Amino acid sequence: MAIPLLLLPGLLCDARLWRDCIPAGADARIADLTQDESVAAMARRALGLVADVPYFAVAGLSMGGYVALEVWRQAGARVTHLALLDTSARPDTPEQTQRRLDLIALAGRGAFKGVTPRLLPMLLHPTRLESPLAGEVMAMAERVGVEGFLRQQRAIMARPDSRPGLPGIGVPTLVACGDADLLTPPALHDEMAALIPGARQARFAGCGHLPTMEAPEVVRATLEDWLSLPRSA
Repeated sequence: MAIPLLLLPGLLCDARLWRDCIPAGADARIADLTQDESVAAMARRALGLVADVPYFAVAGLSMGGYVALEVWRQAGARVTHLALLDTSARPDTPEQTQRRLDLIALAGRGAFKGVTPRLLPMLLHPTRLESPLAGEVMAMAERVGVEGFLRQQRAIMARPDSRPGLPGIGVPTLVACGDADLLTPPALHDEMAALIPGARQARFAGCGHLPTMEAPEVVRATLEDWLSLPRSA
């Protein structure tokens, strides 16, 4: 029986983020990260999906990566494999926090529009901005909705600096991103990989911030290789 794979979506994302890249035969369990206002609470809710098993693997993208690192802090003894995709171990900068506060204020005035065409260049590779995939990204944001968005932004702003704990990660860890990711550029992944013992890196060519949707076949193969690694890093 396969060890469950806990999948953690990003900001304004839902299960669609992972749909097409789930490894063959995986017992995938996709968390709902729209209900809580802290990364710690998100992790606790996600851990409820694997409460029935002693061990599990976990993968998170973007905000989901922040939650994956919190899952490690809360339940590291149960984690067999860790994957951090298009994310960062750093806390928000003051500038990032201010942008989030501005968006929260905008949403509070009834101006929430989810992911608009104006924001898509930050998420998708330029070659996909006019593709049907752009519509799917916007539809995900609409499904998450304004209240979910507000909770997620508050959680992200208050997340801790995860870098001090990275050297203590002792399981096979994948650190991967789109090679054209503008939100969490490759340099941030180089930083994480340098701090995590034995971390493996991957770059998804021609992808932005959402390679699980942009190049799902390649991501699936990468995740399958990661899950095949022996548990001891």
